Amino acid sequence: MNVRIGLLFRVGVLLMTIAIYPLAAQSEDIRIGIIGLDTSHVIAFTKLLNNADDPQHVPGGKVVAAYKGGSQDIESSASRLEGYTKELQDKFGVTIVPTIEELCAQVDAVLLESVDGRPHLEQVKPVFAAGKPVFIDKPVAGTLADAIAIYKLGREHNVPWFSSSSYRFYKSMTDLMAQEVGEVRGAISYGPASLEPHHPDLFWYGVHATEALFTAMGRGCETVVRTATPEIDVVTGTWSGGRVGSLYGLRTGDTPHKVILFGSKKVAEQQGDGDYAPLVVEIIKFFQTGVAPVSPAETVEIFAFMEAADESKRLNGAPVSVADVIAKAGGPIEE
Repeated sequence: MNVRIGLLFRVGVLLMTIAIYPLAAQSEDIRIGIIGLDTSHVIAFTKLLNNADDPQHVPGGKVVAAYKGGSQDIESSASRLEGYTKELQDKFGVTIVPTIEELCAQVDAVLLESVDGRPHLEQVKPVFAAGKPVFIDKPVAGTLADAIAIYKLGREHNVPWFSSSSYRFYKSMTDLMAQEVGEVRGAISYGPASLEPHHPDLFWYGVHATEALFTAMGRGCETVVRTATPEIDVVTGTWSGGRVGSLYGLRTGDTPHKVILFGSKKVAEQQGDGDYAPLVVEIIKFFQTGVAPVSPAETVEIFAFMEAADESKRLNGAPVSVADVIAKAGGPIEE
C-alpha cells in the first residue's frame, strides 16, 4: 500500500511539473519566434539553434517565425533590417508574419531582439498577454521607467522573462567566478561604451560591461558616482557591506573588456573572450523550465545603476541613490 501511495505521489508531482512548465514536457524542439530583425543577434542565434551542423549547435529549440520591427531613426536598425530578414527567410526558412499577435499564435516562446530598446515595452505586451516566456535582448528598455513597467507586467501576467548581455555567460567569465577568491570585496569592469542619442548613455553599449560588473558583485548597489569625459566614463558604485564596484566605459581607440575581482583571499582577472553560445544555452534552459538565470529584479537594478550614473553626470558627479532612482521611475520592485 505504501509503495502504491508513493507511486501515485510521484505521478502527481510529474503532472504538476508538466502543468507548470509545459515546454519542458515537449519531446520536440521548442518553436521560437523572433521580434525585431535589425540586429546581428538574429542571425547568430538562429544559426546556433537551427543549424545542427554548426560546431556550437544548441539543441532544444528552433526559430520558426519572426516579426520584422525596425526603427527608422536609428541607422544601424534601418540599414540592416531588410538584409537580416532576407537571410532568415532564404537560409533558415523562417516565416515572416505581419503582427506580434500572429507570431505568438505560431510559437511556444519568444526572443525579443529589437536593437532599439524604446519599443520593447509595447512589443512585449502581446507576448505577456499570450503567456509566452520571453528573452528580452539588451537593452531591456529605452528608459528605466519602461524597464520597471516590463517588470510589473511580467508579474501581473505571471509570465517568466529575463534579459542579459552575453558577457555574463562567457566561459571566461564563468571561469573567473569559479575561482576561489574568497569574499568579493570589489571589482572593476571595463569595456566599450559607445553612445546612441535615443538612449541613456550606458544603455546602448555600456550595458555589457555593466552586466559583467553585476555578475561579479551581485545585487545590492546603493549609491553611484560618475565621472564623464568625451572619451571615457568612470562609474563607481557602493554596494551593501561597503563593497565597491567600478565601471570603465571606453569610447576611443581599442575598446577591450575585462573584469578584475578583488577578493578577501586574492585578486583574479578574467582571461580571454567569449561568444553567444553559452547565452543561447541558458535561453533554451529557461524556455524549458520557466526558471530565469537572471532575475528581473537584478535586471532592473542594473538599469537603475546606469540611470543613476546619468543623474550623477547631470549633478556634476554627486552621489545618487539607486533606490531613489528606482522610486522616481515607478518602483519600488518587490523581489
